[in-house]
Amino acid sequence: MMIEMRYASFVIFSFVLFVLIAQGFAGSEASQKQVEKAEPKPIVIKSKSLEVNNDTKVVTFTGDVNAEKDEFVINCQKMLVFYESAPKQKGSEPSETRIDKIIAEGQVVINRTQGGMATTEKAIYYQKDEKVVLTGNPVVKQGKDFVEGDRITIFLKENRTVVESSTNKKVKAIIFPAREER
Repeated sequence: MMIEMRYASFVIFSFVLFVLIAQGFAGSEASQKQVEKAEPKPIVIKSKSLEVNNDTKVVTFTGDVNAEKDEFVINCQKMLVFYESAPKQKGSEPSETRIDKIIAEGQVVINRTQGGMATTEKAIYYQKDEKVVLTGNPVVKQGKDFVEGDRITIFLKENRTVVESSTNKKVKAIIFPAREER
């Protein structure tokens, strides 16, 4: 029972990280500061199945995966959370578990209630590098504006995004100028 509780806590923690990454799609610096100051709220995660494999250190959610936290909703068909354990120190508590990367696959949709949406077939979050890579027809939208390519990489630490395409296809961005109200 203690081990099950520990891994349940790990799974919840991993989704907190994943949802915070999603802010990079359409989040502003001010809203990120509000999230940092606010008390952590629970994440509601639903899927048809959940499997924890301690040998491969992977937690797998499959079947209509839905993760909700504050102003974000992430839907996909499969989510893999890769973790690693810190070496146990002599006489210390059980070793700490850390996220290595998180992969969301199959009709991935990330929505923000304040606006902004990303769709892709595969999203990978790399914790160490603090980046998200979207592949498989990725599109990032904000209002009527959007950008698409073969690969969209969001560098969270640098507040920078790179959109790439194959040699046969160009990156596409549609940007509507803001209208001044009279």
